[in-house]
Amino acid sequence: MLGDYHHEEYFKIVEQVVSATNDFKKYVPMSDNNLINGKNDYNCSQVTNGTKCTPNAPLAQFRFRSGKTYRLRLINAGAAALQRFSIDGHSLQVIANDFTPIVPYETNVVSLGVGQRSDVLVKAIGKPQDAYWMRATLAANCTRSTTLYGKGVVLYEKADRNVRPNTTAYHLPEINCANDDLAKTVPLFPITPDPHPSSTEIIELDFKPNATGHNVFLFNNATFRANYNNPLLLLANQKNHTPFQPEWNIYNFGSNKTIRLVINNLYVAVHPMHIHGHNMFVLSEGDGPWDGHTITNPQNPQRRDTQMLRRYGHMVIQIDADNPGVWPFHCHIAWHQSMGMSLNIMERPDEIKQRQIPMVMAQTCRDWDAYSSKNVVEQIDAGI
Repeated sequence: MLGDYHHEEYFKIVEQVVSATNDFKKYVPMSDNNLINGKNDYNCSQVTNGTKCTPNAPLAQFRFRSGKTYRLRLINAGAAALQRFSIDGHSLQVIANDFTPIVPYETNVVSLGVGQRSDVLVKAIGKPQDAYWMRATLAANCTRSTTLYGKGVVLYEKADRNVRPNTTAYHLPEINCANDDLAKTVPLFPITPDPHPSSTEIIELDFKPNATGHNVFLFNNATFRANYNNPLLLLANQKNHTPFQPEWNIYNFGSNKTIRLVINNLYVAVHPMHIHGHNMFVLSEGDGPWDGHTITNPQNPQRRDTQMLRRYGHMVIQIDADNPGVWPFHCHIAWHQSMGMSLNIMERPDEIKQRQIPMVMAQTCRDWDAYSSKNVVEQIDAGI
């Protein structure tokens, strides 16, 4: 598990990022550390509030045996930052993204946005006494952090477990805060999407202050805000399809069989965009708006559930509407969600009302109604 880490409590960060400010440093908070399996060292000279800090903290260790091949399941479980994973002196063979097997390809570095997963094979080419650095590196042009480098240790079978490796990192050129080229990430089991989707929605993503001066993200000039007492799936199941409140950001696609979303990013931030209920075909991604026709590998495009959207870039995704429900599509960066960066895809609503909602879910909603009728619920953000 890889992840940027903040010492500040989350709701204090949220208060800062959604405040009425035009200070870039406030709505793009700086992380304090970068962890591999929850561990990393920290520069104690950066502590200014008297908090106890222990230098030379233990690092995550991984045992390799010479000649073996290891499967590593990587996940970016952080709050905001794009991770670049590598092991000094070793090549990585990428075999799956977000649990979708792909045609294997070799690389030295794997890029992972928040919530993305990649499976890689690593050949243990070292000698029994060797030790190597494992690295999780934050791209300085994609995030803000006082600690850009997370480290773990790969120890071969006869290596001293207390050793600090003396190995050299791969050169990491500046990147555009995107995933690997779509031409590389070809699903192992081919599926061809419908070239003529039954519904296409163009969505412009932007960042602006609302009427009170607080910063929010917008999909087609609408920001999301949840109402905990009106869960959308339950409303749809009760045949209450309209009217929905505008702040619920619902896109009702009715009985359409295929849905294409063209997302154009009008703002400088990057976004790991995640969909619920589906693996999405990623038809195109790149700089600037989509040209309306370019599709990468149209016979078998990348399928995954989270894809990086570049700053001032575009992303074109498509799903088969084969899973009736109300499915969120949102940015995985924690405070971008808090700032309303989410919409809901309503899929085959006439079939939702035929579904049996599990009793425990309905009971949870009733319990919540009872609690919130007598207690004030503090909701300082979009509520995701």
